[in-house]
Amino acid sequence: MAEVRGLVGVYNARGGVRGELGYAVGRLLGTAHCALCDITHATVRRKPAWDTMAARLGVPVALVHLDEVPGDVASAVAAAGTPVVLARLSEGGARVLLGPDQLELGGSVEAFEQSLRDAVRRLELHLPDG
Repeated sequence: MAEVRGLVGVYNARGGVRGELGYAVGRLLGTAHCALCDITHATVRRKPAWDTMAARLGVPVALVHLDEVPGDVASAVAAAGTPVVLARLSEGGARVLLGPDQLELGGSVEAFEQSLRDAVRRLELHLPDG
């Protein structure tokens, strides 16, 4: 059973001031949506519940924008689409845990954690905390 060594969540938005502003405007106009943003953030600040949940996972959790995707997961992100959450594995490589459809959780951190843990079990992976 491969162990999850870290998670990478990729927002469906670009980073930086221009990217953030573009996303905010697109959201207001109804032309931009990111379910992962809804889960991790309340308005402009990260949800305290997200930080608490991420600490429980026992692995590093990196959250990046489209223009910040690490090279080692870029092909998996391109194949899955965004937003997406991937597991970096002890044996190398990455696996998609939650894709765009699975992240439509109404912004719930609790539903995210349950969906993530279900995906880890379904894919026969292992988080260090059990």
